[in-house]
Formats: sequence, C-alpha cells, structure tokens
Amino acid sequence: MQKLAEINDVVNTFVWTKVGVWLLIATGLLLTILTGFFQVTRIGHWMKKTVGSLFDKKVTGHTGERASISQFQALCTALAATVGVGNIAGVSAAIITGGPGAVFWMWLAAFFGMMTNYSENILGIYFRRKNHNGEWSGGAMYYLQDGLGGYKGMKGVGKALAIIFAICAALASFGIGNMGQINKIVINFTSAFDIKALSGVVLYSGGDKDVTLYMLFVGIALMILVGVVVIGGLQRIAMVAEKIIPFMVVMYVLGSLVIIFTHISHVGTAFSHIFSMAFTPNAAWGGATGVAFSTIITQGCKRGVFSNEAGLGSSVMVHSNSNVKEPVKQGLWGIFEVFADTIIICTMTALVILTSGVIDLDKGVTEYSDATLVAEAFNTIFKVGNIEYGRYFIAIAILLFAFTTVLGWSHYGSKAVEYLAGKNAPLVTKIYKFIFVLMILSGALMTSSIAWDISDTFNGLMMIPNLIGVVAMSPLVVRLTKNYVQRRIKGEKVDPVLSYDQKIQEENAKAIEETGED
Repeated sequence: MQKLAEINDVVNTFVWTKVGVWLLIATGLLLTILTGFFQVTRIGHWMKKTVGSLFDKKVTGHTGERASISQFQALCTALAATVGVGNIAGVSAAIITGGPGAVFWMWLAAFFGMMTNYSENILGIYFRRKNHNGEWSGGAMYYLQDGLGGYKGMKGVGKALAIIFAICAALASFGIGNMGQINKIVINFTSAFDIKALSGVVLYSGGDKDVTLYMLFVGIALMILVGVVVIGGLQRIAMVAEKIIPFMVVMYVLGSLVIIFTHISHVGTAFSHIFSMAFTPNAAWGGATGVAFSTIITQGCKRGVFSNEAGLGSSVMVHSNSNVKEPVKQGLWGIFEVFADTIIICTMTALVILTSGVIDLDKGVTEYSDATLVAEAFNTIFKVGNIEYGRYFIAIAILLFAFTTVLGWSHYGSKAVEYLAGKNAPLVTKIYKFIFVLMILSGALMTSSIAWDISDTFNGLMMIPNLIGVVAMSPLVVRLTKNYVQRRIKGEKVDPVLSYDQKIQEENAKAIEETGED
C-alpha cells in the first residue's frame, strides 16, 4: 500500500501540477476567446434559457421517452455528480493548503471552465447515438472516436484516446464516485449522530481509525438505497436527482447566508485576503516555509475542477441523455452547471470559513481539519448549549451531496463500460452496476485514503484525453455556436447544424421546424 501510494503521488503530481491544471486553463481560455467570451457577452441569454426557464414545462416536464430525460433532469443529474464533498471538504482543503488566495484561482478556473463545459456538452449532443436499449449515449469517448478520429490520419489516435478515457472514467467511478464519497458520508454521519451501542463495537482498526458496527450498518443501508436507484436505470436516477438537488442546494445556500450575514463585518476582510493572497503568498500561512505561489494556483484550480468537473468530460455523459434537439441549448446548461456549483456553492463555503473565525486569517492557523472546518463554522451560529446543530446540518448536507454524487457517477461509469464492452454491453453494464453497488460497503469500511487518492489521479487521466478532443473539435464548437446565434438570437434564416449523423440531423431539424422549439 505504501509503494502504491508513492507511485500514485508521482503520477498525480505530474498529471495535475505539470500538465493538467495548465491544459485545463489553456483550453478554457482558448474556447472563451474563440466564442467571443460567450459566458459574458451572452449572459442574459444563457440565464434566460436556464434558470429563467425552470417553470417551462418543455424544460422541466418528463419526456415519457425511454431514450431521454428532460433538460432539467439532465442538469440535476449532472449536478448530483458534481455537487458533492468537494463543495465542502474540498474548499476547506484548498484554503488550508493554499490559503484564501486559492479561492480566486477556483473562481478563475470556473470562469474558463464554463466554456469548457459548454463545449463538452455541445460535442456530446452533436456526436451522440442510440444504444442497445434505445437510449442516447454520448460523451468524450464518442467525440474522440468520431470527431478527433474523423481528421485525416487520426482514426487510430482518436480511438485510442477514447478507450483510455473510458477506462479511466470507469475506474474513477469506483473511487471519486463511490468509495471516497461513501467513506465521507459514513465518517460524518456516525460522528454527528453517534449511537454508543453500535459505535462502541469495534470490528477492526486501521492506522488511527477504528471501523465500528455502526459504520457497517450505515454502509449496508447506503448499499441498499443506492442499489434500488441504480438498478432502476437513468430514469430513476434522474427522478431522484431532480427532487433532492434543488432542495439540498437551496438549504445549503440559505444556511451559509445566515452564517455570512451574521459575520457581515468580516466579509470585506475575507475578500481582501482572497485577492491579496492570490498573487502574494502570506509567509504566515503554511508554517515555516510558507505557501508557495504554485501551490495556491494548483490547489484552487484542482479543487475547482474536482468540484465542478469542467474539463473531465464526465457530466457530458448525462447531458447527452437530454431530450434537447439543439446542441447549444444543452451547452447553456453546462455554463449554468459550473456557475451554480463553483461560483455560488463553493463561494458560499469559502465565505462561511473565512468570516466565521474558525481560521485565523492573519496567521493561517486553525485547530480543525478540512473535514470538520465547515461544521465548526456552522456551529458558531447553529449551536444551543452542548447541542451542535451546525454539525448535524453539515452531516446531513454531506449525506445528500455525496449520496447523489454516487448516483450520478454510477451512470458515468456504466456509460464508459458500455462503450468499452461494445456488443456485450447489456450484460457487462449489469455486472458493472452489481459490482458498483457492492463496492459501497468497501467505501464504508475502508481505513485508508488510497482509493480517494488514486481516483483523484484517474480524474486527471480522464481530463487529458478529453481536453485534447475538445481542443481538436474547437472549430466545430465555434461553428455550432455561430449557427445557433444566427438562428436563435439574430433571427437569420440559415439551416440548423444539429448532429454528425445525417439521419439524426434530418429528424431533429424536422422536429424543430414542426414544433417551433426555441
């Protein structure tokens, strides 16, 4: 295990620090420039077509089709996988390791990540096709295979990168999308809602951690709950996500706002530290050596993409199941997804930490770990006597955040396996789902963070081939964006560009013409 951890650290450092972060920012910057800063210049349009359309039945209404889910369900399922532990413990870790300045780089990564996610979703819809069950299948593996692979002499390269992406996605689904999330749920839940009769029974110990009977029971309960949803397929996952996601996001934001407004006098100081330490590290942070400038950038960008997944190519696999006909329309939801996840939720978490006094902003000192920092911040207000309501609130938030992340990633993993299995996909995806559900118990009982660390590396390994594909397909992204703007915003009479497949192109164009879809 020690040797495995050492090897993983080397690969992780190379993937994230040497290559990944810079490729991520460069891709987002390139697409932002090529699309004319679309996330800014068309902010009114994408806001209207996303959050402004939440009461439109065409957007939120269930399709009744096996092949697809509604645009809102696609967003909620994508947010289910992205809004998770990274929004709480991930932001805490970024601040503790990189200082308040890491938040600025998290915002910057999200700003450019909006256009990366937008582009991924456009390409996902454009290159999608029907699978053996008549459902839509799309994702990085398809635009790598048919997009990048469609260039002269690049067929083998595109196919190879598609396979690498799918393998990494399937493996990452067991780590970031399963065991890592479940482990955080179990630790926080059993700690906040302790039952002495169960937590007092130690099954075994690993390092400084005891695995108790209570953890086993919670793990079994989670395994059953996830199993019931996952075996029901995407339609059931989407139905659960659209009910839990809006509720948990609103409750978390409201709870955070209470903390922030209670400490409103500290908000100015918090923002001052975020901006000043983004470029000039404070020697007091990080102990005797201080925080290196590269660490601030890496932590901010890394935790940002860990939270919103822009650039990983993961959420494309569920956005591609949307009932939308226009690729760009789903791309707009991709912009909103990153905005909601990082600009709103992660910022709430950062301000809760930086204003509540749980960390000394001048000395960079805190007595709490990244796992408990936010809970203690909530306890500064939501605590009556010895009853720590803030701790309970965060434990439930992590439970809902992480639970829905598991559901979302089960879909990502099954789509990756489906691609790899080819003609054997029906059987292989069933076996994958069975193993995925069983691995939940491993996550509940594991004593090492190695599974989490390795999945972090696979995230980076997913990101690299995906970003290569997105950059290679950037001319197509520009073409689709221009075509959409001409037709939908400027009202010009031009033929729509909707799919790489001529049959799907004709069907969708006809449907848009008949229904007047906007």
